[in-house]
Amino acid sequence: MSKITAAITAVGGYVPDYILSNQILETMVDTNDEWITARTGIKERRILKDKDKGTSYLAIQAAEDLLKKSNTNPKEIDLVIMATATPDMPVAATGVYVASKIGAVNAFSFDLVAACSSFLYGMSTAARYIESGKYKKVLLIGADKMSSIIDYEDRTTCIIFGDGGGAVLFEPNEEGLGLLDEHLRSDGEGRAHLKIDAGGSLLPASIETVTNKQHYVFQDGKTVFKFAVSNMADVCAKVMEKNNLVGNDVNWLVPHQANKRIIDAAANRMGLPDEKVMLNIHKYGNTTSATLPLCLYDYEKQLKKGDNLIFAAFGGGFTWGAIYIKWAYNS
Repeated sequence: MSKITAAITAVGGYVPDYILSNQILETMVDTNDEWITARTGIKERRILKDKDKGTSYLAIQAAEDLLKKSNTNPKEIDLVIMATATPDMPVAATGVYVASKIGAVNAFSFDLVAACSSFLYGMSTAARYIESGKYKKVLLIGADKMSSIIDYEDRTTCIIFGDGGGAVLFEPNEEGLGLLDEHLRSDGEGRAHLKIDAGGSLLPASIETVTNKQHYVFQDGKTVFKFAVSNMADVCAKVMEKNNLVGNDVNWLVPHQANKRIIDAAANRMGLPDEKVMLNIHKYGNTTSATLPLCLYDYEKQLKKGDNLIFAAFGGGFTWGAIYIKWAYNS
């Protein structure tokens, strides 16, 4: 009997309609389009303006897009993994609500939180469930309403993030396709450099924490950039080395869309030309857990069965890693 691997068999995505351009940001904070573009590669980002809708809305839209495109019956889904850094609320898992709303009534669900690496870690987790042989359809959703935790008076963070959602379906494969290898890492010393100070058990919400704006994302940009450039490139190189891959063997780099300079560094380390790098940061900014599936959503029609894809991400915590997948279908 052939070894069971976990292959992506369907992709879905969703971004809100409202576009927050660099030109609009120029009217909000002391910045300009040239500065933002040169340092990040971002031209615009999508924002979910409706205050009554949270991350679950983005996730539901992305999941329903996948279900419709692939003609998948939600009742056949065994597990829904919700990768997010911005759950609707504490305690009650967002993924559980999403599963119910999309009709995945026979699935169990949980949230997976690893900042910008959440979806990458979720891919590894989904694969383990499929490889066990017990689960046949695992829906992995990455979604974040980053606008809910961003201070739009802080020019160091408000230029970076956007809202969006993406989803992939993992199913068993016996052709040697799907997730073949991974190299995942973390370092808890990094949490001082990219975090939200208040709202957790260490510093519960209070009048003081709200007044002090401690419920917004804080980022030590220079430190995060330095770690991300070296570590994301390093794990990509290690996965390639472990699997005897050179630049010509890799069809696509699927990188977390945090900063174009970080993406370029990883591509250069791997020996990949620009045309082999998935890039949509200019359209969406950093959507955190949604960046990787949104790349697949935008590039799906260009993917061919048997293509070698390297996924890479770096996030707060610090968390980072790379995953090697052999694509399983032609669009």
